[in-house]
Amino acid sequence: MAQVTIRINGYAYTVGCEDGQEEHLGQMASEIEQRINSIKAIGGQSGEARLLMLAALLLADEMHDMRQAAAAAAKPAKTDNDRRARLRRMAARAEEIAADLLDG
Repeated sequence: MAQVTIRINGYAYTVGCEDGQEEHLGQMASEIEQRINSIKAIGGQSGEARLLMLAALLLADEMHDMRQAAAAAAKPAKTDNDRRARLRRMAARAEEIAADLLDG
């Protein structure tokens, strides 16, 4: 198990991770640091715990939005079924019209 020291809001934290995941852990720390910097930019600095909590809420909100977008993207399977059913109805109607023309 690897030990990595990350810096968030000027504080150093040593955390463990699987070997080979050090860079990924650093990237995640950078994501948190970006959220903290955006909170500070709007004047939201009021203690380390509060900054970390707000950063966690921002990340959770982004995850929620991504999950909803993924769920919306998964819906076309139902839409595809609806399109197929509509196409079958249109084909049946076209056959009815052709039969009427042949009979008439």
